[in-house]
Amino acid sequence: MQIPQSTHLLAKEQNGVPFYAFPSIDSLSCVAHGVSTRLGGVSEGIFASMNLSFTRGDDPEKVMENFRRFCGAIGVPAERTVISRQTHTTNVRCVTEEDAGCGVVKERTYDDVDGLVTNVANLPLCTLYADCVPLFFADPVKKVVATSHSGWRGTVNQIGKETIKVMCDTYGCRVEDIRAGIGPSIGVCCFEVDQPVYDAFLTLPFFDEACGTPDGNGKYHIDLWVVNRRILLKAGIREENLSVTDVCTRCHPETLWSHRFTGPDRGSLAGIIMLKD
Repeated sequence: MQIPQSTHLLAKEQNGVPFYAFPSIDSLSCVAHGVSTRLGGVSEGIFASMNLSFTRGDDPEKVMENFRRFCGAIGVPAERTVISRQTHTTNVRCVTEEDAGCGVVKERTYDDVDGLVTNVANLPLCTLYADCVPLFFADPVKKVVATSHSGWRGTVNQIGKETIKVMCDTYGCRVEDIRAGIGPSIGVCCFEVDQPVYDAFLTLPFFDEACGTPDGNGKYHIDLWVVNRRILLKAGIREENLSVTDVCTRCHPETLWSHRFTGPDRGSLAGIIMLKD
């Protein structure tokens, strides 16, 4: 089974493991990265086959094998991967060598972390998804990488902007040097919300009809790709340094994990980025 093709992202496959990459980041020789799919793993049943979450009830040995396969495909060490502890905040953790393996081969020492950033080489950063928006960042000048999980709450609270701020304030990055990507997630076609959620988006000063439209029945459709794109551009990311997905997870539940399609009985996609030495 092939993964959905994209005109905005790179669809790749290595050793039988398909994944997506961002053109804006893929050209950087100092960075390895990828967003997984449901394909190429060893998990079974409701988790079949590439589930990369250790916390949803899957056999941990199978999840570990999935990590080895996916990390091998994108060229990063599975045992050193650092996984976020996502609670839909805008908290971004500066990851150090001491964090290596947290969430994979040892317990995490942190909580409430939806973004990860580091300047340490060979230290993969991982965030998990099943409709929410993967955000990727790479500064080839200061040698800094980051990834953030942006659900609707994280989007309203502009975790992308906060991640860029941490990169600049902590590591001395210049925003004009940062390459960024917005990954496969639920599209405007499928992301229907009620009035309270729509009202939360209305607090964004740039929100207009391109970001969300009413259905006429008390429901609204929100375009998380457009909103996150505007957040990143307004934070200073150059348009030529930004890749934005055109792949909706909810539209392709057979190849991408979608919480809205399957409910809680599911696995998770992973977004991983690493600075090479």
